[in-house]
Amino acid sequence: MLMITRSEENGLTRTLKLEGKLLGPWIGELESACGRPHIPLNQVCLDLGGLTFVDAEGACFLKSLIRDGTRVIACSGFVAEMLHQEQP
Repeated sequence: MLMITRSEENGLTRTLKLEGKLLGPWIGELESACGRPHIPLNQVCLDLGGLTFVDAEGACFLKSLIRDGTRVIACSGFVAEMLHQEQP
């Protein structure tokens, strides 16, 4: 199960807090929460501190969001390893 909590700061930045497991079937929900294609990804922040598991498809999607400008503001060691990112 994946829980996505969305907050907006001054209408300029959308922060998405992800909790639970990010699996392939839920990628569409995350994409919708990001506001794509209407909101530029450089205005989206991901709080991944509450993710407990990411499958290969989920990791690939997160990597594409990061590559396109989305910032990660929190991340567990497990998820950081999956994304080959340093922990913020």
